Formats: sequence, C-alpha cells, structure tokens
Amino acid sequence: MFFGITDIWTYVLGAFFIILLPGPNSLYVLATAAQRGVRQGYRGAAGVFLGDTVLMVLAAAGAASLLRSTPVLFNVVKYAGAAYLAWIGFQMLRGAWRSWRAAGTAEAVAAPETTLEDPFRKALVISLMNPKAILFFISFFIQFVDPAYGTPVLPFLILGAICQLFSVLYLSVLIFGGTFLAGQFRARRKLSAGLTSGVGALFIGFGARLATATLG
Repeated sequence: MFFGITDIWTYVLGAFFIILLPGPNSLYVLATAAQRGVRQGYRGAAGVFLGDTVLMVLAAAGAASLLRSTPVLFNVVKYAGAAYLAWIGFQMLRGAWRSWRAAGTAEAVAAPETTLEDPFRKALVISLMNPKAILFFISFFIQFVDPAYGTPVLPFLILGAICQLFSVLYLSVLIFGGTFLAGQFRARRKLSAGLTSGVGALFIGFGARLATATLG
C-alpha cells in the first residue's frame, strides 16, 4: 500500500488510458489551438485542469452521492450540460459553413477567423457541465483508496495529481498538434471547414449521449 492507495500501478495504467479517450474537453482544446495558437490552446487547457480539479474535490466531498440520491438535481445538471455541448456543436457547424462558403474569395484570403470568447472560461464550463464526470471520478477513485487510512485526503490528492499529470501531457500534445494542423489547413479552407464540421458533430453527439445518461 502506498499512502492509503491500495494498487497504485493499476490506477496509473487505468488513468493513462482513460485520459486518452476522446471527449469534449480534449476536442475543444485541440480546436482552440488549431484556430488561435499555442497560447490560447493552453488557456483552454487551464480551464480543463481547473474544471477537473473542481470535479475531483466535489467527488471526494460526496457530490456524487448527492446526485445519486437526488434524481431531479441530476437531471437538471444533465440536461443543462447536454444543451451547452450541443450549442457549441451548432456554433462550430455554423462557423464551418461560413468558412466553406467563403473559400476562394477575398474574405477567405484575409486573416483567420478570430473570436473574443475566452477559451479558459469556455473550457471550464465544458468541464463542469458534466455530471457523469463526477460519478466517474468517485467510482474510479474509491476503488484505490483504503477507507481505513488515517488521512483520507492524501490518497485523493495523489490520485488526482497523477490524473492531472497525464492530462497536462496529453493536452500539450494536442495543442502542438493542433497548431501544426492549423499550418496545413490555413491554405485549404474547405478541408479546415470539413474538420470543424466533424468536431461540431461530435459535440452534438456528446450532448445527445449526456442527455440519455442514467444514474445506473
């Protein structure tokens, strides 16, 4: 046993593969880096880190149990999160359609499309508007924490730090990969619009999946 963690290497392996699973957080960071560069990509990543940290703290504090015992509250958070993800998807599809129509025109040759929206705040909301993440964190963490350990906060901190370390490394790869793709797509507006459309469709799919999620 390691500081109240029953099987740390199994957790490390599991957390590594879980982080690699695609989701709205990682796709948003990738899209932000591709559209606005490394700095804004990391602003989005910072929002993801903070959102995940808040969810971990809430999970450790018993928020998952509250959602399980209060279906009405779970449904309110669930549908709000689903609607927000779907809205982001529709916004991406609309932007992709405009870019596709502008391809080859003087408007397309101008500077790349920009937005005043703060990626940190948007990524934070994306992370927090997902009640299934709270349930996942508590169900995953609880398997590796010894309830008899004298300082239960310590194993949660260690497990959370490991998860965040993998998240930092993974999102960094996506950010620099996104900026590389941006250079490739800058002169190919229709291809870029097609990629944005695909990401937007995935966000709508995430929203639909969340809307049909259950407490089981």
